[in-house]
Amino acid sequence: MTQPQGGLRGWFAARRGRTTRLSRLRFTSLRLRLVVVFGAVALTAAVSASGIAYWLNREAVLSRTQGAVLRDFEQEMQNRAGSLPEHPSQDELQHTAGQMATSSQRFSVLLVGADAGGTTVYGNSGGLSGFSLEDVPESLRTAVNRQQDVTAGNKSPYHLYWQRVVDDGTPYLVAGTRVLGGGPTGYMRKSLEPEADDLNSLAWSLGIATGLALIGAALLAQAAATTVLKPVHRLGVAARRLGEGRLDTRLRVSGTDELADLSRTFNRTAEALEKRVDDMAARDNASRRFVADMSHELRTPLTAITAVTEVLEEELDAESGSIDPMIEPAVRLVVSETRRLNDLVENLMEVTRFDAGTARLVLDDVDVVDQITHCIDARAWLDAVDLDAERGIYALLDPRRLDVILANLIGNALKHGGSPVRVSVSKADDAAVVISVRDHGPGIPEEVLPHVFDRFYKASASRPRSEGSGLGLSIALENAHIHGGGITAANSPEGGAVFTLRLPQDNAELTDPDGEDVVEDGEVVGGQGEKAVQDKGEA
Repeated sequence: MTQPQGGLRGWFAARRGRTTRLSRLRFTSLRLRLVVVFGAVALTAAVSASGIAYWLNREAVLSRTQGAVLRDFEQEMQNRAGSLPEHPSQDELQHTAGQMATSSQRFSVLLVGADAGGTTVYGNSGGLSGFSLEDVPESLRTAVNRQQDVTAGNKSPYHLYWQRVVDDGTPYLVAGTRVLGGGPTGYMRKSLEPEADDLNSLAWSLGIATGLALIGAALLAQAAATTVLKPVHRLGVAARRLGEGRLDTRLRVSGTDELADLSRTFNRTAEALEKRVDDMAARDNASRRFVADMSHELRTPLTAITAVTEVLEEELDAESGSIDPMIEPAVRLVVSETRRLNDLVENLMEVTRFDAGTARLVLDDVDVVDQITHCIDARAWLDAVDLDAERGIYALLDPRRLDVILANLIGNALKHGGSPVRVSVSKADDAAVVISVRDHGPGIPEEVLPHVFDRFYKASASRPRSEGSGLGLSIALENAHIHGGGITAANSPEGGAVFTLRLPQDNAELTDPDGEDVVEDGEVVGGQGEKAVQDKGEA
């Protein structure tokens, strides 16, 4: 069965993309780059040196051989060919060519002359199958037979000329000259194959030397890379440990080079960072302890004050009118501010529990819609909130903390947005419960959106004082986080702000493994499988 052409193209494109990414990742290695650079430098140097050495040796070998052959040929032309008559016969040329070929250089000889009848005759050292005029390049023959003017700088009308040629893969040295004063023209051919073999052996030797130099450079680069990269690797490991919070990480320093200076700088930086973090942690712990202690200390007088304000509030609501109308506004102000202060202290204590990491979950398998309905009923929000959900969506959650989240989100929407507030519940594909709270207000300014969950953040600088403590949304977000979920804030395209709560349905891994009751601030708030005591849940 054949694969569609488009699928094949996609497969090859994917493989090319993976190969490109792998090659790009591999070449980013500093070790590889060092080896490549060392190898390139060594290869360039070795090839340059080998090329220069080969060229110098080649010229030396050929010049030495060529000089010896040409001197011998010129001497033979003067001694033997010069003794021939002006119009020699073919036998005389043949005999003289054979004698010239027996010189120490062992070259082939061709003599060309004109007999008494004006006929061109030839004589060579190898007989009919030997060196012939066709083996001489035409340009060389033209140069040899060209007569030049005799001047003060040129005392001879004819000169010796030579040329290197290749015949059937074999290099030859071909030379020619004429006998001065009349006589035959002589040509010589000498095989340069022995010299070529020597030069080939030299080229192979230089190539092997270049390869060995390249291997040596790669090994040297590997050793250098190891020497350089080992401290860098240790520095990288130490930096990762430092980034993971292990501020006591230090490097062992040895040597006086730049890497040693870098290690010392890292150690000084890590020491300064550790000291700074310790100082900040100490100040943060002191600040948290102060808030916690202050909150605990305020609870006792607040309890008494709350009892008194409750009595005053009952007197205000009584029909007897025992409260002087002149001081009634002041009494109502004391009552409202006492409630606000009590909520602020409770919120501060909740924040300190989150900061200290002592907040615990008391999980129960609850119907999410029932919990939302209970939250709305308990605060008399039935007329201002529309619930769009069906019962039967269950999740393993902490009912008390879910009530706190819902109270803060719905209360914030009613206070700053406007009714009706619409609450919808749905199930996500990733086994999560999604609760959306949308109001019909003007929405949240874009510059405020990133800060809506910040503690004590006020959207309007002109209204630094409001009924809320500025901690409600922050506490709601912390309660969502402790469930393994989160809250996001955005503006609806249809108008108004939308807060979306996402909580996992199954939080079994967050359950106390001992199944014991969880105690917060000395009060039992519930146990495994029980419903926790409900807070007010207001921001």
